[in-house]
Amino acid sequence: MKRLFISGILALFLTGCGYNALQAQDETVAAAWSEVLNQYQRRADLVPNLVNVVKGYAAHEEKVLLGVTEARAKVGSIQVTPELANDPAALKRFQEAQAGMGSALSRLMAISEKYPDLKANENFRDLSAQLEGTENRITVARNRYIQDVKAFNTTARTFPTNLTAKIFGIEVKPNFSVENEKAISSAPTVDFSGEKK
Repeated sequence: MKRLFISGILALFLTGCGYNALQAQDETVAAAWSEVLNQYQRRADLVPNLVNVVKGYAAHEEKVLLGVTEARAKVGSIQVTPELANDPAALKRFQEAQAGMGSALSRLMAISEKYPDLKANENFRDLSAQLEGTENRITVARNRYIQDVKAFNTTARTFPTNLTAKIFGIEVKPNFSVENEKAISSAPTVDFSGEKK
């Protein structure tokens, strides 16, 4: 009878310990991270095509195109594994490489605005639209990942599941961060006057 009572108490404790919730949320975070990587891969696959089309129309802007190619190579040189999301230093390097890619792509888009013959080219427009769509998909995937990490970390840090997390050595997960928060806190100035400031 005593053994049955102890088993009942233990079963009651284990059903409310949150272990299963932590495991389910960990899988959700892993799936969200896979989607982020999927969208970055889509961008990495699209960029060479964009670069090749632009090269044909803007040979004189080789420096910017080289910057895009180098940024893509840097992104490609980072070994992307599921463990990357659990290593804050590796996640930071990954984010820096992706930020470099975004910066190089924004310079490329500035060239397209500067040279109307490029902008009018149908292939360039199509690839630009695909690139814009890809950037939007990356933003959506990152946002989902951020929300899933938030849910996981909340579960891992709140009582009583925080006790389960400590027992099983489950740590909170690092999330995406902004490289220079102060720089992006101010809205950019839009000036169509043509005067340089």
